[in-house]
Amino acid sequence: MRGQTINPPKPRPGDKVAVLSPSFAAPAVAPEVHEQALRRLTALTGLVPVEFPTSRKLGASPQERAADFNAALADREVRAIMASIGGEDQIRVVPYLDPRLLREDPKPFLGYSDNTNILNWFWTNGVAGFYGGSTQVHLGPGPRVDPEHLVSLTAALVNGGRLEVTDPGESEDYGRDWQDPRALLEFGEREATEPWAWAGPSRAVTGRTWGGCLEVIDWLALAGRMPTDEDLAGAILLLETSEDLPPPRMVRWWVRALGERGVLAAVAGVLVARPPASALGAPTPTTDERAAWRAAQRDAVIEEILAYNPEAVICVGPPFGHTRPQWILPYGGEVTLDGESRRVFASYG
Repeated sequence: MRGQTINPPKPRPGDKVAVLSPSFAAPAVAPEVHEQALRRLTALTGLVPVEFPTSRKLGASPQERAADFNAALADREVRAIMASIGGEDQIRVVPYLDPRLLREDPKPFLGYSDNTNILNWFWTNGVAGFYGGSTQVHLGPGPRVDPEHLVSLTAALVNGGRLEVTDPGESEDYGRDWQDPRALLEFGEREATEPWAWAGPSRAVTGRTWGGCLEVIDWLALAGRMPTDEDLAGAILLLETSEDLPPPRMVRWWVRALGERGVLAAVAGVLVARPPASALGAPTPTTDERAAWRAAQRDAVIEEILAYNPEAVICVGPPFGHTRPQWILPYGGEVTLDGESRRVFASYG
């Protein structure tokens, strides 16, 4: 039923997990990073990654990418699906996905950014997924997988359970260029994180999550694919922004539009990710400039949410978006925001 979600069964060690590229085929650009990610995925989870024709195919049509996703849904040996990375045109893939296949054999899907499109499609069809996870960004590069990512990855794919979402204490906006041999061995430039910001009542709220990348939520609204306010009653709204670095004033406008739509009044709480404040290939702002950028976005988001829902519990700062280390969070599963103890908990089914 629309507005309700089920948690798909977890894979077991030895089961297959499909690694797909429903947006951009990053594995075609940096195959060494991709292959290191696949090796690590097996070593860390016991699952066996499998690819489909468009996993490494640049320029694949929306129909081709949807055909691979449908094939993964239909394959009874595939027990989970992971996106290699996000992109920018997954909105054109969703119309070709087959909801019958999803309902007949629900399986976990992990992705973020442009994968907000498919996660919203899962949610609309009554199946929970997980926001976060990218083999090309969080598994392949660097000397190891970050512990926060690993614990939430294994909870999402294998173990389930309830975890406290913690601050890793350091963060990078982007890693090494994939064409640089150091990308396989080194993290990007990391800096200390700021304390998370809390606003709203000092109480605990628990709800199933919905949301994602604000840029993509904007597209979903224009395409008429948003849930209703009734569907979102009591939910925990997840919001984050991408490496395109939308300015704080634009983030304010998007959040304000969600308020005008009725979304902010409907939800019980809002969880906002630490945003990237610099991007690969662009001039790097100073440490103070990055901190000011994040603070301006934080203040804009909190102000707009409280204007529409002063009873919402708000937490800004947990790293579940476009920064690394990244926590993977339930999408359609339950998250608790405890405004009294200032702690965040996530249930992984």
